[in-house]
This record gives sequence, structure tokens and C-alpha cells, in this order.
Amino acid sequence: MKTDTLLLQVEDLHTVFYTDAGVVRAVNGVEFALAPKQILGLVGESGCGKTVTGLSILGLIPQPPGRIEQGRIVFEGTDLLTLSDKAMRRIRGNRIAMIFQEPMTSLNPIFTVGYQIREVLRIHRQVSKDQANGLTVEMLQKVGLPDPDKRMHEYPHQMSGGMRQRVMIAMALCCSPRLIIADEPTTALDVTIQAQILELIQRLRVDTGTAILLITHDLGVIAEMADTVAVMYAGRIVEHAPCDDLFDNPCHPYTLGLMQSIPQIDQPLTGTKSLQTIAGVVPSLLDLPAGCAFRERCNRVMTKCRQDPPFFPITDGHRVRCWLHER
Repeated sequence: MKTDTLLLQVEDLHTVFYTDAGVVRAVNGVEFALAPKQILGLVGESGCGKTVTGLSILGLIPQPPGRIEQGRIVFEGTDLLTLSDKAMRRIRGNRIAMIFQEPMTSLNPIFTVGYQIREVLRIHRQVSKDQANGLTVEMLQKVGLPDPDKRMHEYPHQMSGGMRQRVMIAMALCCSPRLIIADEPTTALDVTIQAQILELIQRLRVDTGTAILLITHDLGVIAEMADTVAVMYAGRIVEHAPCDDLFDNPCHPYTLGLMQSIPQIDQPLTGTKSLQTIAGVVPSLLDLPAGCAFRERCNRVMTKCRQDPPFFPITDGHRVRCWLHER
């Protein structure tokens, strides 16, 4: 991918939290790039650093205890880490927007949803109140919320989970951002609403040209939505590949373990057969093992795994951080 065609480049990103228990290296040397209209899936178990990566891009890491210690986040040619808080506020919610995991805790309960969308428009677009009202109704209609003229006067608690998520998407899209960070956008939604939300995100990506960083632990969502995939484990990306390549040829033992833990339709479970699991537990970020962080759970561990593996190329665009693929 040519550098001049990229929308976002994250280079050697290190985000650290200084806690009473010790130093937590939540994001440890993460690198990826995103082009316009592209969907990059960031996948991994809970606690692997996916959400912290998204919050780092937006400059929403609480300081203290958090701090971005190293790296570059280049968006539209500008390193976001060099910008002042005021400059970041002009970008956040405007050029880069975020769909948070749980809209009930992200939307303000004491304001109507229409007011909350309208405020985003008035801050970033400097439109009049009447213009903002019209644009709010238009956005709620665009995301498929029924009766938007009425719904904009309702409070978050008066809506279902699917409706609140549509409001969050409308809020994220109202300023026509170049990049949307979608953090588990379908968590806690039933499968029917989940399918509708994913279809909506796909359609808006095509219609608006917005790039999407899709953060999820759901490989089914990744397979349906993503163009490329980055698999995270213990704060690092361990495999990065085009979506089809990753599912056809998972190379890291962790990625393979995630794939094997997915139920297969043609292989129903019986009383004597259960889902495959990955042995052990995710190591504490306070005390990561030396070398490969996955080695204590890996069934193909070698002596060399005590050393930190670099990325090894598999095919064009497919690379993996595992000594098994050393050439």
C-alpha cells in the first residue's frame, strides 16, 4: 500500500499505564495502516489492547495514569501526537469519530438524543439551531431509526439497544468523518439487530467513503466485514493479513486457536464432544513472560520462543510474529 494513499498510519505505538500494582504495557509496539474506504478488523481476546489502541488514536487516554510513551499516529499527513488538546478537539468527533461499545453508558442520560447530535453539529459545523435540527433528523433517518422527528426528542433510556446504537452511529457520521473507530459496535445486541447494524455500517462506508477501524472479538463479524485483519495478543499485533488470507491460512498458533474455537455448522457438538479451547490464560500485562507472550499457552513452543520474535512475511501483505515461520 502506497504511503501517499493512506489515511492513517500507526507506527510503533506504546501506551503505558502506571498503576499502584506496577506498569501496564497495554499497547506495545503496535503498527498498522488504513486507506480510505477500507475496513481494518482489530481482533483478539478481552484485555489484549484493542480498545486502548482506539482510544490512543483519539487522544482519550486518561493522563495520569496512562501515557503514550512512543510512536506516531499519522492521520491525513499529520502526527496526532504532536497536536495540542485544542487541535485534537477539532479532529475528535469531526474528522475521526468513535462508536463506543455500550451506547447506554456513552450517551448522556439527561439530554435527548437529538440534543446530543445537534451539539456535535453546532460545535464542529457552526450551523444554526434550525439547520442542526434538520441535519439531526436527516441523520437519524439515514441510519434507519423509525419516526426520527419524534425519536430525536426522546432520552436514551426510552430506546432499545439497537436504537441507541443507531443514534451512536448517527452521531459518529453527522460530521462526515474520514475515519470511524467502531469499538464492539454490536455487543449486547441480538443477532437480527446485529445484522442490521453491520449492514448499515457497510452501506455507509460505501456511500460516504469512510474508513473504519473495527474492534471486535467476534471472528464472524470480521469475516463478514473486514478487508484486512490484525490479530492482537497481550498488547501486540501477532498476525496481519488480508481477510481471506487470514481465514484460509492462519499462521500464528494463537490465530489458529481462535479459529478452531469457532463452532462448525457441519460438526454439531455431542455429549462427548466439546469446543476446542486455547490452554491456559492470558498473561498479566504487569508480568509478561520473556520472549513470545503466547509461548506459555502454545502447543508448538520451542526453546527459541524465549526470544522476542520479529514479523516474518508469509505472502504479500501477510506477516506473522512467530519463530515457526523463520526462513
